[in-house]
Amino acid sequence: MAGAHVRVDNRLVHGQVTVAWTRHLGVRRLLVCNDDVAADDVQRMLLPQAARGLPTDVLTVAGTLDAAAGTGIMIIVKHPQDVFRLVEGGLRPEVVNVGNVAPRPGTEYTMVTRSVAVTADEADAYRKLAAAGIPLVTQLLPRDKPAEFVPLLDRKGL
Repeated sequence: MAGAHVRVDNRLVHGQVTVAWTRHLGVRRLLVCNDDVAADDVQRMLLPQAARGLPTDVLTVAGTLDAAAGTGIMIIVKHPQDVFRLVEGGLRPEVVNVGNVAPRPGTEYTMVTRSVAVTADEADAYRKLAAAGIPLVTQLLPRDKPAEFVPLLDRKGL
């Protein structure tokens, strides 16, 4: 199962995604993938509204695997562990864009870029993805040059 663009962004659906990325990639459908978010009635109602008319589903990892066939799909995950579970389930993204990951209160994290905070557990998940042959980049906006993500983890000692 390949073809979908995957972005790690713990803000999920917001302007950078709904305007810049969807236009740049020709996205026709968003899949928000995270088990906890999918179980939250409020988020399941609000996130599609934030997508500005773009068809949007808020799904579990298993639900995302069932829905991810086809073209023009962008999968937005909250955590790298979500991506790893998708890959374990058979999804083969061409690239995973670590877009924007704000620090979570109460966690120990390292700022890998000005917009990406990484905990030790997340660093492990990113490295497992890389070991599985999944290319990882960080790119905030389409106009920005993508940067290889694993060397940034290396530089920060993660």
